[in-house]
Amino acid sequence: MFRRRTALLVHPALDDDALHATLTELRRPTPQSHGLGAGSSRPPWRPVAELLRETGRDWDRRWHRMSVLADRLPVPVCRRWIAERPGDADALVLWACVRCARRAPDDGWAAVQDAERACLRAAEVCPDDPTPWLALLGLMQSLAVPPRDAVPVWTEAVTRAPWHRGAYHRLLSCLSPRGQGSVADMMDFAGHGAARAPHGSPLALLPVAARVELVAHRGRQMSLGANSHWNEARADAEIESALTGWFHTAAAPHAEAVADLNLLAFALVRMHRPADAAPVFRRIGRHMTPDPWGLLPEPERTFLYWRDRLGP
Repeated sequence: MFRRRTALLVHPALDDDALHATLTELRRPTPQSHGLGAGSSRPPWRPVAELLRETGRDWDRRWHRMSVLADRLPVPVCRRWIAERPGDADALVLWACVRCARRAPDDGWAAVQDAERACLRAAEVCPDDPTPWLALLGLMQSLAVPPRDAVPVWTEAVTRAPWHRGAYHRLLSCLSPRGQGSVADMMDFAGHGAARAPHGSPLALLPVAARVELVAHRGRQMSLGANSHWNEARADAEIESALTGWFHTAAAPHAEAVADLNLLAFALVRMHRPADAAPVFRRIGRHMTPDPWGLLPEPERTFLYWRDRLGP
């Protein structure tokens, strides 16, 4: 008897229900008021403002929500928010993220300078917030800035939030061979970051993320071939540290835990460790992420195959 497959949820908001609800509300038409209520309709930016106010100083979740909103929020909504609330700190930080995320490669140097100014302005208004610095780091990554120039910006972010997952993953991308770095730089950074991070930190997965990045760099044919990079003794040590240092701890779920679970499940499948992968898939449930499954042919079908095979 075949077991009915549960539909997948593949969305950048991951399992953040409040973020999902905000994005859904943004897609609805703004109700028009008539008669005595004319002119009193809810501003389109209000759901975003409420979400970010509720997020508070949870810098990890704030970055996750800001980065998703930067890609999905209609630019006119953000412009109107700033116009109606010109000194609003959340509006300025989100605008910095939008300017960095939406800058097209052919926008020219003026657009780059405008995005940089938006980041620095947001950092000035929110001096404790690492988010503007992460937005600036993303801008530098898109411009293929050398890692030596990106590191000071990363330092600004981690000075404000020492073990910020997003900050470490951003710099890892800059240090990767697909960025402007090297395999040695990337692997060393990942190993040192994981070794220094507190027990229970998702940074325990940094070396696994670096190994997946190595797969992506070497190309699909390599990832589907001998997989020698998954069979190294160092890879075994990395996955053991990820399991004992994060997955099997009592650490509270972080904003992008679903992404880390998918990363871990992918690595365990490639390393032929189904017994370890089974509880990871159970925790993932319906929340598949395109990265890293997109490195394989038919990613959704592959994910469902392993999840259903190893599930309860």
